[in-house]
Amino acid sequence: MNLKEHQKGLPVNVNVNVENLTPCKRLLRFEIEVKDVDEAFESTTKDFAKQAKLPGFRPGKAPRDMVARQFEKDIAEEVKRKLIGDAYRQGIKDQNLTVLGYPDIEEIHFQRGHTLQFAATVEIQPEFTLPEYRGLPAKRETGGVTDEDVAKAIDALRERSSSFNTVERPVQAGDYVVVSYTGSCDGRPLTELAPTARGLTEQKNFWIEVKPDSFVPGFAMQLIGAKAGDKRTVTVDFPADFVSAPLSGKQGVYEVELNEVKEKVLPAMDDALAQGYGADTMDRLREGVRSDLQNEYNLTQKRSIRDQLVKALLEKVDFELPETSLQLETRNIVYEMVNENQQRGVSKEAIETEKDRIFTAAQGIARNRIKIGFMMHRIAEKEGIRADQQEINARIAVLAASNQMAPQKFSQEMEKQGRLSEIYQQLIHEKVMAFLHENAKIEDVPPGTLKAKA
Repeated sequence: MNLKEHQKGLPVNVNVNVENLTPCKRLLRFEIEVKDVDEAFESTTKDFAKQAKLPGFRPGKAPRDMVARQFEKDIAEEVKRKLIGDAYRQGIKDQNLTVLGYPDIEEIHFQRGHTLQFAATVEIQPEFTLPEYRGLPAKRETGGVTDEDVAKAIDALRERSSSFNTVERPVQAGDYVVVSYTGSCDGRPLTELAPTARGLTEQKNFWIEVKPDSFVPGFAMQLIGAKAGDKRTVTVDFPADFVSAPLSGKQGVYEVELNEVKEKVLPAMDDALAQGYGADTMDRLREGVRSDLQNEYNLTQKRSIRDQLVKALLEKVDFELPETSLQLETRNIVYEMVNENQQRGVSKEAIETEKDRIFTAAQGIARNRIKIGFMMHRIAEKEGIRADQQEINARIAVLAASNQMAPQKFSQEMEKQGRLSEIYQQLIHEKVMAFLHENAKIEDVPPGTLKAKA
């Protein structure tokens, strides 16, 4: 039976006892008097009677005692749901608690003619004294984009436009070779020592640049002087810090067949190169490159300052964090880290061996994220920082476009997932960071100072 139109809050007198379990967790014990329980039964039975359809009676005209018997269980469930919900909301309001997430309701004692008792365990926002956040210190490196930076970027564009010509001469340093190989250690395939090192053990038509640190250090240089069709045995010493730990410090032997020798040819630095990157001339290309580098420099500088401000703010105060929030955020970050590693080609086996390290790192990141989130929220409240609906709509439009969805549909999906508040919180976070930046005490330092310190 649909009672939505009759679901106004029921007046209840609530007795609440609060027990502090942790700094961020409270146990609330509720008790509702018999009088309120019985009145709720009467009111709910009346609502049911108005809509009840029973044989021999017009809708809403069946005797109330008959309705009470026919819908006894439904009425009791509705009374319990309403009383617990109304009592919980009233108790939270009276106790002035800001609850995070949903309560854990248990120990329910409910029966007509008796007091209703139940307990709710809730997590609340942590209590802490907001530290001084105006005038936070940060260092800003002076300087900017140089002619050398532009020249390096142009060289990188030339590298991307390189061609590779097959040559019939012996291998020289700087060439690229296309090889097929199998690797072993003490006469056994490398995968017996390192099951995840399949790519190190065998490859067909694999491209390697002939330079000292290419592929496995020392491998490529042993191919100098060979020609296409030659076979060579290459011996390497895997470094102590090698990416595949089981092979670290061991010696590998590779049987290599040289399939092709290729020479890299850079394009001329002329207008044809510029036109390949959307510029009419080389001068225009240089202007565009300088502008892009300057924008990137400004963004990096801004990010560095704000990272320093966050670090300074985190160091100013410490407080207990809600356990559930920390667990949930840690889980999300673990998922992000695992997904990122998989996209980089790291095998599931390798990720499994690092699971403890990944979890520890994720927990540390989660702790800082949650802590700074509470502090940002408090600063926004104190400074009256808000985001209006127009700003929210604009952000939704940007996110919808990046997800190739119509803004309205994207908004509906976010609302369905209960994530619309995330957009508001992101905007508030950005505004608070801008406020901290504007009010920071920034010291200019020579270029390279921050990198040297790191």
